[in-house]
Amino acid sequence: MKRLLLSGAALIVLAVPAWAADLPARPYTKAPAYTAPAVIYNWTGFYIGGHLGGAFADSNSLAGSGGQFLGGVQGGFDYQFTSNLVTGIEAEYSWMSSNNTSLTFPGPTVITSRNDQLGSVTGRLGYTWGPGLLYAKGGYAFRDNPNIAVSAGGVPVAFATTGNHQDGWTVGAGLEYMFAPNWSAKAEYQYYNFGSTTFTGGPAPIVGTRVRDDDHTVKVGVNYRFGWGGPVGARY
Repeated sequence: MKRLLLSGAALIVLAVPAWAADLPARPYTKAPAYTAPAVIYNWTGFYIGGHLGGAFADSNSLAGSGGQFLGGVQGGFDYQFTSNLVTGIEAEYSWMSSNNTSLTFPGPTVITSRNDQLGSVTGRLGYTWGPGLLYAKGGYAFRDNPNIAVSAGGVPVAFATTGNHQDGWTVGAGLEYMFAPNWSAKAEYQYYNFGSTTFTGGPAPIVGTRVRDDDHTVKVGVNYRFGWGGPVGARY
């Protein structure tokens, strides 16, 4: 019996390699190529920031055609309601370098003015493609009192004007780009219009004089976006 068991075991040992050799080879499967996740940009959220630039008035305004340096702050909220459309609201305030301007008439009669602050509350509508946003804006504009004064022969004199010198409207357009998570940079043109001022009383040389009250501004700025701004996920 013992001899029989040993003989059976030997046959099994010899048969296993032969049976294994008859099995088909395991097929080779190539690992799938790695695909980097696509970054998703989302413009929805609050933001605050600052800007620098210049302001320029028309030649027929009290400010003349000279430029002023400006700097200021802005803040707002954007909402991305489709893959490419963004709407929002923004408040902005700018301080301008001191600029006392004047117009001289016969007499000599001199009209002087000073305006060194601009602000606006506007709606924004933009088209986005990934990190870029091209937008237009428009709404309410305000400025500080232009502090108009009139003198004749160096002596201050009384005068009267028409027009609202502090409230107006504004439109503009710009390009904003997300250059890092939560950070974006922008370049923007904005036009401010406060109507016109007509002198209805005062020394004879100035009565009937009409001047425009407007400003053109060019600004660059940076915004910090809270929470939702910048890359927010990945799509595989």
